[in-house]
Amino acid sequence: MFVALLMFLQFGADEEMAALYSGGLFLPWVMKSYFYSKVRNAGLLERNLHRAELLMLVCLMGIAVYVSEAKVQDWLLFILLFALSCLCAWHELLSRLFYSKMLEPREQRLYGTTKMVSSQMTLVVTYGVLIIVAGFFEVFFRSYQKAWAMESSLVAGGFMIFCILNFIVLPRVQGRQPYRYESVADTVKNEWHIVSRIRQKPHIFAVLLSLFFLLLPQALMFNTRVFFLLASSERGGLDCSFQDVGFAQGTIGVLAFSLGIALGRSMMREYGNRSMFGVTAVVLTLSPVPYLLMALYPQIGNMLMLCCMTFVAQLFFGFGLNVCRVYVPYISEQRYRNVTNFLYLPMVASLMVVPMTLSGWLCMELGYQTFFKLCVAIAPVAWIVLWISRTKRYLLN
Repeated sequence: MFVALLMFLQFGADEEMAALYSGGLFLPWVMKSYFYSKVRNAGLLERNLHRAELLMLVCLMGIAVYVSEAKVQDWLLFILLFALSCLCAWHELLSRLFYSKMLEPREQRLYGTTKMVSSQMTLVVTYGVLIIVAGFFEVFFRSYQKAWAMESSLVAGGFMIFCILNFIVLPRVQGRQPYRYESVADTVKNEWHIVSRIRQKPHIFAVLLSLFFLLLPQALMFNTRVFFLLASSERGGLDCSFQDVGFAQGTIGVLAFSLGIALGRSMMREYGNRSMFGVTAVVLTLSPVPYLLMALYPQIGNMLMLCCMTFVAQLFFGFGLNVCRVYVPYISEQRYRNVTNFLYLPMVASLMVVPMTLSGWLCMELGYQTFFKLCVAIAPVAWIVLWISRTKRYLLN
């Protein structure tokens, strides 16, 4: 999504439209829950995995061909990337069900750390390395179109290798269920029954309201922090290059995010959810502070300080995101126990998608300093909502 965000910016979209497109790419992760039963009843999981990967490969190749054209329309680029996002969400469902079928719960816990490390390393590759390489190609070819065409071709080629490896080594699920046809309408109806059951939980509105305010600063900053780094100093930004963004956000930031998640998970296991709930909630809302400091004092925005501030912000984000470990069992029970990144949960994605989509417009209207002040000011509001709603009592009783 961050690579797509930069593509939108370079192919003519302003910050408002780029944030709108990026928020649109998040929609499949909101809607994927409604197709859970259809995927579960599909029968041949490994065959459907191969089909999804083949379609993803075709989509990646299509993007590579399209961006090499003389005139690229940002809305057509969005359609191609939206199709890819839908396939990624579908593939995530298939792979999670395949994982559950192949491994017993004890084995799943054993490989939980391996899966989390693999997921975070993938973020480093996509958000860090690919952005750095795109910046290098732009300098080398002196054309952003050739740079993104070459980047997309390399991604498609690399993904083709993984498709072939999966086709060769992916084991077959033993004792698979027979295929059962289910229409899209029946699938949505089945999943809406689960939504209705969630709505009947006691105090669910207060619980969701508190989670919304906890996630609101992150949703607003999800795209705008990249806008801030790339914007010129005349507009209040830091005037960073693609390589700077890729290294600071995509490498240092992702490593800090991973460290924060691991640290928060470890502390919640050691001290318990009740003791750590308030700590993780407060830390999550404080992650915009480093960006506000960089906006107020741009003279400290050298590469070392940028990496340090990014490290702190993403460490807070990863550590605080563990607060979802208390919300998820209450709302979704054990359905998403195998998810390593809570941003992929439909419940979390649905709370973030609207402010994420509108963040570009809001940022352009307010300016970066005022925008980050707003993000920081949401923190005490979230704490007050958390205290008034008595969410901790509902979740931990």
